Amino acid sequence: MKYVSTRGADSAGVSSSEAIKRGLASDGGLYMPENIPTVDEAYIRDLATLPYPERCARILSLFLTDYTYEELLEDARGAYSEEKFVPSAAPISKLGDNKYMLELWHGPTSAFKDMALQIMPRLFVRALKKCGETREALILVATSGDTGKAALEGYKNVPGTKIKVFYPIDGVSSVQKRQMQAQDGDNVSVVGIVGNFDDAQTGVKNIFSDSECRERLNDRGVFLSSANSINWGRLVPQIVYYVSAYCDLMKEGAISYGDLLDVCVPTGNFGNIFAGFIAKRMGVPIGKLVCASNKNDVLTEFMESGRYNKKRVFHTTMSPSMDILISSNLERLLFVTLGSEKCAEYMRKLGAEGEYTLTCDELSLINESFVGYSTDEDECMETVARIYKSTHHLIDTHTSVAVSAAERYINDVKSTGAMLVVSTASPYKFAGDVYASLTGKKPEEDLDAPLLLEKLSGVDMPAPLRRVLSSEPRHTKVIDRTDMMAAVVEFALR
Repeated sequence: MKYVSTRGADSAGVSSSEAIKRGLASDGGLYMPENIPTVDEAYIRDLATLPYPERCARILSLFLTDYTYEELLEDARGAYSEEKFVPSAAPISKLGDNKYMLELWHGPTSAFKDMALQIMPRLFVRALKKCGETREALILVATSGDTGKAALEGYKNVPGTKIKVFYPIDGVSSVQKRQMQAQDGDNVSVVGIVGNFDDAQTGVKNIFSDSECRERLNDRGVFLSSANSINWGRLVPQIVYYVSAYCDLMKEGAISYGDLLDVCVPTGNFGNIFAGFIAKRMGVPIGKLVCASNKNDVLTEFMESGRYNKKRVFHTTMSPSMDILISSNLERLLFVTLGSEKCAEYMRKLGAEGEYTLTCDELSLINESFVGYSTDEDECMETVARIYKSTHHLIDTHTSVAVSAAERYINDVKSTGAMLVVSTASPYKFAGDVYASLTGKKPEEDLDAPLLLEKLSGVDMPAPLRRVLSSEPRHTKVIDRTDMMAAVVEFALR
């Protein structure tokens, strides 16, 4: 299978390993497969009999055709071992009548990003070998909190790589910050920036597109790549857990094959929900994809009106991983739905004018699969408290946004079918706001919140988070966003 740019470059296509190695296409577009493979009932029923690593290898082999099945199975078994994911990789719990929760945060950093970033470094190292690449890879990451730690944990001490992570100094939770600042590894660097996530993401994209910087690094035997979901190697493992969730609900008797499963995803950069869309396009019986946003509701407006407008007030919320105004993976949806020419046109408009608007017919195509809802801060807190009181599920603030959106969607359409809410982080990563939602008061020190929340709820804190609370910060440097390129060059050439 060949991969092409969402904006039309590399029209002849590159291999999956080349796409994973590069991260971004030469025209700044994102790589997508030329076609999306399809599966049928027999395939899904067979998949349902397998454990998660085998399911993963089977699905990845449909997309990564220059990897052998044996290579993918080895990588999946290493990534999703019982030691790394406790109790398992993607368990499902019940929220109520016909409502289920896909818990994706049982990995080493307690966030859904582990589901991709435990296997991506393995795929990446294989890609370098398959492409005959001898240069050192410098992985650049802009993070709104969870991607940074998950990428650092996945790439630490991986031979032939270095990784540098930029995060907004005031745009992540205290636990997220401590996780990144305490990261070990000989090949890692973590830097806070004065700005928000969009500033960090734009800075990283600018570095990738700077030919002088790339040439300078190349002369020293270094090339740039990405661990953000703009890299297909980061996004393709996320498709797996949507297919797997359908298999598990079918096995449990919650649904029968062919029943449409609605899915609600807390959404920032649009990669997670887009992976669900790919699963739907493959033939998995997924119904509506509910795009749940917080107060930064740029995607809600887009789903309702077709207008994507990044020229708006940026809000810092209690669900910081969704505090994003430029949802990079939406570009992939435009490509699949409208084609590369129209996608490139809208991306040019977004860059030059800060906005674009779909036609009515184009929006109708989007709305066949998607609907958007946004949740404000008060409703987010109320939902955390109500769900805990009614079900004893302790949910984080991002999951709360999704639960609220799912409930409103069900009420609006009078749905009686199954709804799967994607839970993206442990509540202990955002313990201060979860504790405040339950008690009405914030802890005096935010890093005290996890222990206070554990005592209040009786729900055990994940062991990796308990360890990080007692760790000392190692990476405390903060720079202006204008100094990001210099910081990358310095780190690469040291």
